[in-house]
Amino acid sequence: MGVLTDTSLDVAQTIDLSRYKNLAIVPPYPKKVTYSCYSTHFTGIFMSNDPLDRFDRAILEHLQHDASMSAAEVGESVGLSQSPCWRRINRLESRGVITRRVALLDRRKLGLDVLVFAMVKLTAHGRRSLPEFAETIQRYPQVLECYTLMGEMDFLLRIVMPDVYAYERFFFEELSQFPGVQEVHSNIALSEIKSTTELPLDEIQ
Repeated sequence: MGVLTDTSLDVAQTIDLSRYKNLAIVPPYPKKVTYSCYSTHFTGIFMSNDPLDRFDRAILEHLQHDASMSAAEVGESVGLSQSPCWRRINRLESRGVITRRVALLDRRKLGLDVLVFAMVKLTAHGRRSLPEFAETIQRYPQVLECYTLMGEMDFLLRIVMPDVYAYERFFFEELSQFPGVQEVHSNIALSEIKSTTELPLDEIQ
C-alpha cells in the first residue's frame, strides 16, 4: 500500500493512497520533491499561496510584537524547536508575508512633536499627473505615508514635523507648490489615542 507523507509541516501527515483511485501531481510543482522506491513518498515545502497555519500565525504574532526575537526564542514561545521555526520564518520572508524587520522609533523623543494629516485635491488637469505627484512625494522623508483616495480629495498624507512653524514652511514652500495642487486640508493631531503596526491576524482566513 503506497502512502504519501507531507513533511513540509513540523508534524508529518500521512495519507493512505488506496483511498484515491486517481492521484497526480500537476504543475506548478513544489520547489523540492523527492521520491522513494520503497513507497510513494513526497517531501516538499509550502507553495506561495498556501494558507497560514496556527504555527505561522503564532510566529507572526510574536514577531509583530518584538522583531528582535531569535528563532529559538520564537520557537520556544510557539512550541517549535529552533530549526523548524527558522525555516518557517524564512519561508514567510520569501513569500513576502514578512517584508522587513525594523526598529520603531518614538517620534516625540526625537523632537518630531507635530503629526499632520493632509488631504490633497488636484485640479481636473492636474489629475492627469497623479503618477507624477506620487513620484514627487517620495522625495520627502517627513511624509511617512501617502494614499490615493476615492471621493472629492485625491491623496491623504501622514506627515511629521518638529513644530507647527516647520509644517507651515513645508506647506507654503513645498506641498502647495506641487504641480496641479488645488486644495490642501491640513489636520493637526492633538493627541494619539491608538497607534500600532500590528495587523489583526485573527481576521485573516
